[in-house]
Order: sequence, then C-alpha cells, then structure tokens
Amino acid sequence: MKTQAKLDMTRVDQLGQALARRLNEHATHLPHDISERLRAARMQAISQRKREPIRVVAPQMVTAGGHSFGGFDEGLNLWSRIGSILPFIVLLFGLASIHILQNEYRINEIASLDAELLTDDLPPDAYTDPGFLIFLKSNPILEKVAD
Repeated sequence: MKTQAKLDMTRVDQLGQALARRLNEHATHLPHDISERLRAARMQAISQRKREPIRVVAPQMVTAGGHSFGGFDEGLNLWSRIGSILPFIVLLFGLASIHILQNEYRINEIASLDAELLTDDLPPDAYTDPGFLIFLKSNPILEKVAD
C-alpha cells in the first residue's frame, strides 16, 4: 500500500515538473504586469501550502508481548532498578574476590620463604651481610662442582 502511494506521488511530482518547464518556456514572452501577478500568486500559494510533519524516530526494543523497553513513558520500577544495579554489584564482588585471592597468594609465598630461611643451615643474619651477597654472586660452589 505504501509503495502504491509512493508511486502516485512520484507521478504527481513528474507531472508538476513537466508543467513548470512548459510554463517557464513561455514566461519570457508575457507582459510585465502579468508576470508580476503570477509571481504574487506563486508566493501566496507557497505560503499557504501544508508543511510536512517532521518525524523523529527513536529506536526501541520490542518483546514478543508487545511491550517496549527504553520508552520514556515507563517509570523505574523495582525490577529495572535491580537490573541496573546488579552488574555493578557483580563487578564489586569480582574485584573483592581477586583482591582476597592475591593477598592469600602473597601470604603463602612469604610464609614459604620464611620457612625456608628458618630451616636453612645459615642464620638469618647471614642474608643481610654484604660480604655474603658478594659470595653468592661469585658462586664458588658451582666452580668446584664443574672441576
């Protein structure tokens, strides 16, 4: 139905353009007073024509039941508020879980290092001695094993 109306409007437009061309061809031969009256009539016709309404299209999602989401006439009810806050709560829960797991991993790592230091043959003060660091860097034990 819409295509038929569109075809009718294009035919009317084509007819109007053809008629305007024919009138413009002979307009140069008209006397000045007739051309002025035609110009005034043309201006009057243009001022009285109907304005086409401007259509504003807003995208909306429609469900199978026919209700639309995102309409401005709907208020924020309980379910829409819960639905908008729920992702934020899940994000906070995830970040807190990651923080707790990382802290546990660090604590376990430090505890295993402390256990190795305390059960080692060297006293803990040896690790703070600058001479011991030079000794570790030179690796004399590896040189003896290679011989």
